[in-house]
Amino acid sequence: MTVLVTGGTGFLGSHSVAALVAAGHPVRLLVRDPTRVPVALRPLGVQPAAVEVVTGEVTDPAAVSAAVHGCTAALHAASVYSFDTRDHARLRAVNVRGAELVLGAAVAAGLDPVVHVSTFGALVPARRSPITAEAEVGEPRETYLASKASAERVARRHQAAGAPVVVTYPLAALGPHDPHLGDQTARLRNALRGLMPIWPRGGFPVGDVRDVARLHAMVLEPGRGPRRYLGPGRYVDTREYLDVLRRVTGRALPAVRLPAAAMLPVGAVTGLVQRVTPVHLPAEYGAIYTCAVAGPVDTSATDRLLDGSPVPFERTVADTVAWLAATGRVSPRQAGRLAAGRPGPAGRPAAGPR
Repeated sequence: MTVLVTGGTGFLGSHSVAALVAAGHPVRLLVRDPTRVPVALRPLGVQPAAVEVVTGEVTDPAAVSAAVHGCTAALHAASVYSFDTRDHARLRAVNVRGAELVLGAAVAAGLDPVVHVSTFGALVPARRSPITAEAEVGEPRETYLASKASAERVARRHQAAGAPVVVTYPLAALGPHDPHLGDQTARLRNALRGLMPIWPRGGFPVGDVRDVARLHAMVLEPGRGPRRYLGPGRYVDTREYLDVLRRVTGRALPAVRLPAAAMLPVGAVTGLVQRVTPVHLPAEYGAIYTCAVAGPVDTSATDRLLDGSPVPFERTVADTVAWLAATGRVSPRQAGRLAAGRPGPAGRPAAGPR
């Protein structure tokens, strides 16, 4: 089974590629910049020669058509994940148009399955709690989440027509080896650097990127038709998030928590200022909004599929901090007792707090 992977040099995508290669699948990557392939895959134990690389954009019909040709399955993980208001135009262009082109071409070519990597955020605000994979598509009032909800509707139209489209809903992903220091990893790093003294109350579902990669490898079964999987992971309150970060690092990390509703106007103003300043501002409206509308998730179906519990949240945080320290992205002082730590390889957490 030759699997086309888009977004294979990103955080979720690169870990998923490693899981697919480990499972014995030939992999073809559609990438904008081939020089990113070794940077993303070598730390995960995958040599660039182990994958085929096609250069092109997911928004280019000709490039997508060429990439799909000769493949038997697809994993569409390419998207712009950002709460930065400077990225709004790219969010709309890539997340929705990319889903239309990649899913459409893969379905038309008869690939089975065609996996669309969505997000739990496409299902918020949810009408029922806990959120399940069968929840209705949300109407989020935030640009990134709204773009993913629109892409989700594309995937569900294919499912309604009977196409073998599988949708996964990763939770907010953490873990080692984040090639481009994405939103979640950057937020944890900012907390370690003392740039997050104020947090919204509420919380958000969190999962380990290595568990998501395992999920993607396991759903690549042809002949099973449309399916949806939420998770793996669980809901984490921001108080618990900070407490775990303090525990694994041994640092005080002083912070106050304010009602998310009270912080939303601040996030909105910050977003306006962000449009005209080159320096990234950590008080993002999207992150605050997520804490305000997210709730518990039911990942029991995914847990059964994976035949085991997900990586514990504390282990995920410890491995993420250890990787940030090992790669010089935080100082030894900022990493605290994990300054000399080393994260485990994909799929196997390092020894650490349980």
